[in-house]
Amino acid sequence: LIDSGANTDSRPSYLQQFALMGQAYMTHVLGVKAPRVGLLNNGAEEEKGNVLTKAVYPLLRGMDAILFAGNCEARDAFSGDYDVLVCDGFDGNVILKYTEGLVSATMSMLRSSLMASRITKIGAALSRPAFRRFKRTMDYNAYGGAPLLGVDGAVIKAHGASGETAIMNALRQAREMLAGDVAGKIKEGLSGLAE
Repeated sequence: LIDSGANTDSRPSYLQQFALMGQAYMTHVLGVKAPRVGLLNNGAEEEKGNVLTKAVYPLLRGMDAILFAGNCEARDAFSGDYDVLVCDGFDGNVILKYTEGLVSATMSMLRSSLMASRITKIGAALSRPAFRRFKRTMDYNAYGGAPLLGVDGAVIKAHGASGETAIMNALRQAREMLAGDVAGKIKEGLSGLAE
């Protein structure tokens, strides 16, 4: 999700740059060979959107350096159809914070439902290993933090409540960014974009 809060007022060229940054990160840190880049929008059709997204769509479509997968509606953000989701920091932060709140509320409602009766408690006990695996996939500590792309180096923004596991994983992620020369790849992509 690029941007998730750093740039709340963006120009079309910023989102074009975000697409390159996301593509570099996904390729050189997470190992996705041809990351699919989507543009967060209020509809899948090319002509949908506000002034910003209508201006960005043809820019992304015309870029040879990325695999542009088109507009992505918010409901499809977690569909697996997109590896990089480009948006301004305002919309990205809304998606991020809404998702955090939704996960927390869903987990709370699920916990209440599972503890409602003796039968559901037995079912919950039998399902405990599956719930633990699911919780691990949703745990921010496993990732360490979010990369701050576009700076000359490797910067990971960790959560304010990060413990030692999250910090260790943030350091691991920074090491992978350095090993993959993500900053160099971004510079390369941006210089090609400027030409």
